[in-house]
Amino acid sequence: MPSYNRREFLTAVGMAGLASTAGCITSDTEGSDKNTGTDKSSGDKSGGSGGNQLTWDAGGTGGTYYPLSNQFKDIVQSNTKYSLQVRSTGASVENVGSLASGKADFALIQNDVAYFAHKGTGIKEFEGNSVPDLRGVATLYPETIQVIAQGGSNISSITDLQGATINTGDLGSGTQVDAKQILKAVGINDYNEQNASFSQAAEQIQNGDIDAAFIVGGWPVGAIEDLATNTNITIVPIEGNARKKVLNSGSYFAEDKIPGGTYSGIQNPVPTVAVQAMIATVKQTPKQAVQDVTAAIFDNLDKVSNKQEFISVDSAQDGMSIPLHPGAKAYFGKTGTSSGNNSLN
Repeated sequence: MPSYNRREFLTAVGMAGLASTAGCITSDTEGSDKNTGTDKSSGDKSGGSGGNQLTWDAGGTGGTYYPLSNQFKDIVQSNTKYSLQVRSTGASVENVGSLASGKADFALIQNDVAYFAHKGTGIKEFEGNSVPDLRGVATLYPETIQVIAQGGSNISSITDLQGATINTGDLGSGTQVDAKQILKAVGINDYNEQNASFSQAAEQIQNGDIDAAFIVGGWPVGAIEDLATNTNITIVPIEGNARKKVLNSGSYFAEDKIPGGTYSGIQNPVPTVAVQAMIATVKQTPKQAVQDVTAAIFDNLDKVSNKQEFISVDSAQDGMSIPLHPGAKAYFGKTGTSSGNNSLN
């Protein structure tokens, strides 16, 4: 999985007007580089006739973004004129940089990261480097904050992480953003930060190299399922006063819980918080392309198995934290909102 490069991100979001963004959408027969999504032609950039290629940035293969994106790929390719290249990435923050630079047409990101990017606030990568052209397509499902530790450890609450060695997620990922904000909100200021993918974090827990790991994704997350099958784990609750502090730190956080039985050895529900996964693009992406892709996905949700119980037309604007793309408006028939829904239970 590619690591996040802050210099590349700052260069990407600093491009005035994002002039190259629509260049990712081009006819396969006119010289598009399928490995990078880079346009090598002067062909039609408006999503016109032909087998147009779109680049879609997902996340790590051990999370939910990547397999879900590949299901979307199959649906889009079966129901539109577009081909979809799905790429494994470091997830949300890196994906915003790819959208901003025109290296991706669509991406899965978290609604809190989308808000930070659009406003140019919240985290240092976006301070003074806002992405005002970032646009929403649809929100999908709760991204549950899952804090994992070894079973039998002394970590029974989120406040027990003071002084711990913690994997906060891949550099540049939404997981890292959420982890650091949550730790700050509950007063954890002394910890050794490690950064790795979900799968690597699971290995670190199993080997005893770290005390805890933040994993953000729709449950069940494959990396945690595999870990729980081989190792005694605990899921650290975010509850009580600590949960109130987290909810107060950002309106995009909502109450959530991980049902008992989701992972081997975890019989009781675990209270925590969540953000929302969403599909994002930029305003330069042609309206028809966005409308066609959106329609293909939401008209064929019976073909989606990952998170199907959460994804629907009715909930597709819940928690939408940035302006909606005109192509998505054309499909959903409504404008995007900045929903403050604080409960996903």
